[in-house]
Amino acid sequence: MSNSLYQQENLTKLNQLKHLAPEQLHAYSEFNSTVLQEGALSRKEKVIIAVAIAHAKEDTYSIYIHTRTAKAEEVSLEELVEAVFVASALEAGGAVAHSSHMQNASDPNAPDAFYDKSNVKKLNNLKEWAPDGYKAYSDFSAAAMKEGKLSAKLKEIIAVGAAHVTECPYCIDAHTKKAEKTGATKEELSEAILVTSAVLAGGPYAHMVNLIQSYEEEK
Repeated sequence: MSNSLYQQENLTKLNQLKHLAPEQLHAYSEFNSTVLQEGALSRKEKVIIAVAIAHAKEDTYSIYIHTRTAKAEEVSLEELVEAVFVASALEAGGAVAHSSHMQNASDPNAPDAFYDKSNVKKLNNLKEWAPDGYKAYSDFSAAAMKEGKLSAKLKEIIAVGAAHVTECPYCIDAHTKKAEKTGATKEELSEAILVTSAVLAGGPYAHMVNLIQSYEEEK
């Protein structure tokens, strides 16, 4: 047996789920296939979102599976790379936005509410205290969100999905508003969030191959 926990052939172990948990497997499969169907967002847009979310989740199996699906849908490598850079920018943005909590922790007069919208004003302090780093972050974020092979609208939709992965309320608020300004509809955003949900569900699903592999190992 290989010592590697991440072998492509490990995925064949998922076939055992048909016998181990058939009802749950069927429900998961229906969920996953349904949210990737053509709707307010095209299937191509949805598989691009799925690849970006898989990277935000840092899920090796999901990256592999959704990248292969995207390639089959004739998504270019350039489009996928741009989508992943959006996810990367959202990961960076979550840390920057949450610096407000670092500031509140050292302020005895800070409000008790952890997620007050006014907290975003504190980002100006970060810009003052670490100007070079903050500018580099801002330049990176702007470049990641700039229209390219992917439209600005799709990038903002991806950003909303990624913000739900990073669980950053500030990012969800900011990018939802930006997405709406680019013309994104509530239907499109809702579908993107459900794609995100399915990819997140896919992490534990795919990693059951490791559970099965570990269980089958001899003591």
